[in-house]
Amino acid sequence: MCGIVGWIDWNRDLTREGPVLDSMTGTLAARGPDASGTWISRHAALGHRRLIVVDPVGGAQPMTRERDGRSYTIVYNGELYNTPELRCKLEARGHVFLTRNSDTEALLMSFIEWGPACVERLNGIFAFGVWDETEQTLFLARDRLGVKPLFYTVREETFIFASEPKAILVHPEIRAEVDAAGLAELFFIGPARTPGQGVFKDIAELKPAHSLIFNRSGLHIYEYWSLESRPHTDDLETTAATIRKLLEDTVQRQLVSDVPVCTFLSGGLDSSAITAFAAAAYRREGMGPLHTFSVDYAGNDRHFRPNRFQPDSDAPWVRRVSEAAGTVHHYVTVDTPELLETLKTTVLANDLPGMADIDSSLLLFCREVKKEATVGVSGESADEVFGGYPWFYSKEALEGDTFPWIRMTREKAALLAPEVVKAIRPEEYIAARYREAVAEVPRLKGEDPFEARMREMSYLNIRRFMPTLLDRKDRMSMAVGFEVRVPFCDHRLVQYVWNIPWRMKSHCNREKGILRLALKGVLPDDVLERRKSPYPKTHNPAYLAATRGWLLSILDDPASPLLPLLNVPAVRRVAESGGGSFNPAWFGQLMGAAQLFAYLAQVDLWLRHYKVGIRL
Repeated sequence: MCGIVGWIDWNRDLTREGPVLDSMTGTLAARGPDASGTWISRHAALGHRRLIVVDPVGGAQPMTRERDGRSYTIVYNGELYNTPELRCKLEARGHVFLTRNSDTEALLMSFIEWGPACVERLNGIFAFGVWDETEQTLFLARDRLGVKPLFYTVREETFIFASEPKAILVHPEIRAEVDAAGLAELFFIGPARTPGQGVFKDIAELKPAHSLIFNRSGLHIYEYWSLESRPHTDDLETTAATIRKLLEDTVQRQLVSDVPVCTFLSGGLDSSAITAFAAAAYRREGMGPLHTFSVDYAGNDRHFRPNRFQPDSDAPWVRRVSEAAGTVHHYVTVDTPELLETLKTTVLANDLPGMADIDSSLLLFCREVKKEATVGVSGESADEVFGGYPWFYSKEALEGDTFPWIRMTREKAALLAPEVVKAIRPEEYIAARYREAVAEVPRLKGEDPFEARMREMSYLNIRRFMPTLLDRKDRMSMAVGFEVRVPFCDHRLVQYVWNIPWRMKSHCNREKGILRLALKGVLPDDVLERRKSPYPKTHNPAYLAATRGWLLSILDDPASPLLPLLNVPAVRRVAESGGGSFNPAWFGQLMGAAQLFAYLAQVDLWLRHYKVGIRL
């Protein structure tokens, strides 16, 4: 995994802009701590930061190759899991490889051979740009599910792209600004922000499964892959067997690496399945025991109380799965003081306020794991693909005409300044984004109303909620130079599961019932039956007290850039009362009062650090 930047400009000689390119590339040093490189011509400048995972010697970037008198240069962030197949096909067509097994070279040669259509042949996670110096054309693409990030801005004759907004914002001609739409995403849509919308004004996100071409004729963006709805004809046993085969193959592919690989293990169904398949592959290949890692919070053994979202703690289940799979397990414990301090770090890593302690603990977790490994394999995204969240089973959510994870809109609006609410029009904004999402759903002719509604719910989760969680995992892991892979995002698996009828998907009236059936014999029966438990959060009251104190200090600071956005008396009342009115959540399933306090404090930090201008 790496960080990429690029700058195309028809009106200036970029060979004179090396220092700017270096500054842009340098902002992504955490994503690629192992090497750095730049490439500049008159109208194109490309930068790359490298995290070495595959082919340490041959995979340096930017990488240039020539064919038929044309010159192509690539910058690439990601991992291809079908590199051997691609190399075989390309060599049969006369291509000569200069590296041992670099997926970067395989990707560049694929573009040279098949052009923009090469993305249809890729199995992997990626965001990349190829500059055709001869044709003066830039091609960008992002993976199908949005595992790897890619942002861009276009201003008349100038186009700039990067893995993260911070690399764009360091350009001397770009300012950090937010308009009403950005504030709506920040305060009401978030954390599941609208793909492509962005928060910073004029900095857009290339949507998952989209490609982009920029040349002197202008900008052209198009979708190269989408979910296809068609009748599911496999019976129950065949469906379960197919899921198992696809998942096993996907995990096997994603273990490829020239550096140490581990798995994240919570003891839940998803991470346990990944761990079981990975451990079995290690045994087959004689690679020694697999190393696994889990995270928890200091004091949770005393403060944890079961609830409907988190019915039990992970620790006993982690031990159960590790022993069954024969892994070497490592426990990572996060304490409250470092959790609080890292709330600030995560804003800078994410370029936005985020999920507060959930983000902080993930970053701290990855930092510890990085001491032992460079690549982790995670069970992320199974809940979106297989329908594991509580809202899939909620009558209120299914009958609601909105995103099921967006809640307490009026209560949130009451905490903002009236003029801000008037500019945002939150209920109208949310409704418009929801209508857009539902309109995208690929329908199946003749499907009964219940199955059609469940298809809608699946689409909302895969195409709206999941990209944000994937972005979170990318940003928090790459902030410490650690790569995370997500087998449940393999597009073959996602496409197959997409068309499984809900009544089969929820086999035995259980969340992810078909996945449980597919894993019969792979995992112990008690692990198969464990109820869903989300990513762990702190239950320490000291965390709530500290975030409350942080927010109150901001409210007392007349220089705070957050205050003009708030209904300060209303926020102060909530903070002084301990935030009880905001339980159970500021958003989604997460902690209520502490989430509210930390999120608003992060917004203040974000406004200050990025010197964000507000344009309503």
